[in-house]
Amino acid sequence: MTPETSTAIGIAGAVAALAFSGIGSALGTGIAGSSAVGAWKRCYAQKKPAPFILLALVGAPITQTLYGLILLIPMVNKAKAGAPGLALLLAGIFAGISIGASAWQQGRAAAAAADAQAETGEGFTNYLAALGIIETVAIFVMVFTLIVVVGL
Repeated sequence: MTPETSTAIGIAGAVAALAFSGIGSALGTGIAGSSAVGAWKRCYAQKKPAPFILLALVGAPITQTLYGLILLIPMVNKAKAGAPGLALLLAGIFAGISIGASAWQQGRAAAAAADAQAETGEGFTNYLAALGIIETVAIFVMVFTLIVVVGL
């Protein structure tokens, strides 16, 4: 394999980390957003105030896209510096899928939280804590992948 090909494969891994993270964020925010819209509709139909705070729940899964970006930059630099392209590709794919899955599942939990918050008006701190635990998976994956990438 030529050095140029290895570099290109490594950069593809960096892009995969961002892309899969972004896909998960899109899925997660879409699920949470749909639930929030439904919750607001119920509030309007019942002549109750629609809680604006549901937007915090909708936006929770978006941070995983940032984790993909944080991985992309050092991975591209490592690829350009001659790190093994196949290792970067595999790291990017698996880290991106893991981070994206965290965002997707966080969106599912945020959807349930949006419904519960609009219905009861209570428990917001508990809902955020649950979302934070799900987010921790993405943070761990990002940090551990950075440790691997720096070592290449």
